[in-house]
Order: sequence, then structure tokens, then C-alpha cells
Amino acid sequence: MGEIIRNMVETSGFAGLTWRHGVMIVIALLFLYLAIFKEYEPYLLIPISFGILLVNLPFTGIFSGPSAAEPGGLLYYLYQGTNLGIYPPLIFLCLGAATDFGPLIANPKTLLLGAAAQFGIFAAFFGAIALGMTGLEAAAVGIIGGADGPTAIYLTTRLAPHLLSVIAIAAYSYMALVPIIQPPIINALTTTEERKIKMSMQRAVTKKERILFPIFATIFVALVVPSATTLVGCLMLGNLIRESQVVPKLTETLQNAMMYIVTILLGLTVGAKAEAEIFLSVTSLKIVVMGLCAFAIGTASGVLFGKLMCKLTKGQINPMIGAAGVSAVPMAARVVHKEGLKNDPSNYLLMHAMGPNVAGIIGSAVAAGVLLAYFQ
Repeated sequence: MGEIIRNMVETSGFAGLTWRHGVMIVIALLFLYLAIFKEYEPYLLIPISFGILLVNLPFTGIFSGPSAAEPGGLLYYLYQGTNLGIYPPLIFLCLGAATDFGPLIANPKTLLLGAAAQFGIFAAFFGAIALGMTGLEAAAVGIIGGADGPTAIYLTTRLAPHLLSVIAIAAYSYMALVPIIQPPIINALTTTEERKIKMSMQRAVTKKERILFPIFATIFVALVVPSATTLVGCLMLGNLIRESQVVPKLTETLQNAMMYIVTILLGLTVGAKAEAEIFLSVTSLKIVVMGLCAFAIGTASGVLFGKLMCKLTKGQINPMIGAAGVSAVPMAARVVHKEGLKNDPSNYLLMHAMGPNVAGIIGSAVAAGVLLAYFQ
């Protein structure tokens, strides 16, 4: 009887439980709390948190690769969609079907604001190099500044897969904290008079323009930055499906069912890569700090470029919309809109801010393509 009990104890998860596992389990529970009770990015943070929990329970074999004796764990096979770069482009496909490019088409100048906000990516890249990271690691950390989770995951799986879980969680955490991080930066860099600027009504965008834009945008980006074609191409395909209006069932599926399915798979497998050796290290602290710097610099550079455009257009552009140049759609645009209402209850900036917000999605994908082309 004693032998049976001893064998049960030795083969149980308790026998393999270390303090590192315990810390990671506590972190998983903390993230679950934030996702469920505080509603911080719950659609992705819940599966990420549960992935962290599952992979840090000893002896489950849920992330083990195949061997002669075992076929391999479930998460090992699901992770191949992340490892091979399948899930992030599918997210972009769904995002394109859910996003209105009309504000960007109506006011093409806002594309410059989206480009300016990507400065944070490259600033953080050089900052990470200064902190002793390799070029590949620095590129993966810098992309956090784009506030684009799928792009951060896509680039990291190719350049620094060992940092995947930390970078993914940092990227989505900062996206969730957009309403907290951006307002102080906006208010510090703009005057009350600038925040009160009202922008004129946008022109109506024709159906033909909406259809032609994703087609020609794909051609242009593919010719200029071929390595960005996967992400931008999927984004534009989703938008073309939306704007063609001939396949409403596909549009509905991409916006809802497929988006949620891919998000669950992506989050679960990213969380399952939360290795304690990387997650509980100085490297993680560097990533958190540089990720925050990248996001803050991206917001600031967008606002500052907005101030320049405001002067060049003689007050026709509200500088605040530059903060929406990061690709956290539509949260960044909503933050700008709320800041506008605080200074003038009749100042509606949401649709104007959506222009640079959409441009930010394209900009972060192009920036990732540039980094990918350089380091691969």
C-alpha cells in the first residue's frame, strides 16, 4: 500500500512543481483576474492566461513534441499555427473585414500621421540595442511601439521566438492601457487652443474608391516592401471582401466567428510559450520598459507631427489625431475623440482620428516588413 501511494505521489504534478512553476501559476491567475474582473483585453488575455496556466502545470505533456512513444501534446500542434506565421495574418484578414478605410481615403494626408507614429518602433529598437539586446531581439521589442499585437507576434516568431510570450503580453497590455497612457502625453504636447480645433466634415468616399484602395495599396506595398506583403495583403483582402458587398456572409464570418476562433488559438499558444526562464528574468524587465517607451514615443511623435501639419494647414488639422497613428484600433481614435470632447463638448473627432488609426495598422505592418527584410 505504501508503495502505491509513493508511486502516485512521484508521478503526480506535485512532485515536479518548482517555485518557478508556482510564480508562473500566480501570474496566470493575476492575468485571468485582470481579464475577467477588470476587462483588460479579455478576448485575448483570457486564452493567453490559460495557456500560461496549462503549460506550467508539471507532467501534463500538453506542449510536448511527438516522440516514438507519444504523439505529442495538443498545444504543440496548435502552436504550429503561431510558429509558422499563420494566425497573425488571419487576424489581419479579419481586421480588414471589420475596418472602415473610408476616413483614410477621404483624407489621405492622415497617412503621414500613421507613418510618424511608427517612429517609436525604431527609437525603441536602438534603445534595446543600448541595453545589450541583440539586433533580432531589439527588432522584436521595438515593434511593440506599433501597438499592434498580431504584427508583434508575427515578427517575434521570426526573429526572437524565445521572447514571444513576454512581447505578446507586453504588446496587448499596452494596447489595453491606451486610455491611461495616451491622454497625459497628448495634453503635455498640445495647448488648449489646439485641442479645441474643429476639423471640417470629410467628403463622401465612393464605392469605387473603397474597392480600388485595397487593390492598389497591396500592389504598392508589395513592390516597395515585399516582406510586408503577407500582413498587408491579408488586411487588404479582408477590406476588399467588406467593401465589394457581394459576399456578405464572408464578411460576417470574418468579422465574428473566424476572428474569435483565431484569437483563441493565437492567445492560447502564445501563453503556452511563457517559459519561466525568460518570463522571470532581467530580459523581461527590459522588454516591459522599452515597450512602454516605444508606445509613448510613438504617441508623442504622432502628436508632434500633427502639430506640424496643423501649422502647415493653418489650423485645419487638430494635432491630437496624431496620437491615433498607433495601430490600436479603434481605442486610440476613441481616446482622441474623448479628449476633444473634454475641451469642447461639440468637437467630434472620432472619424477624423480613424484616418491615422487605420494608417497606423498599415504603417506597423510595413515597419515590421522593413525589419524583417533587414534581419532575415
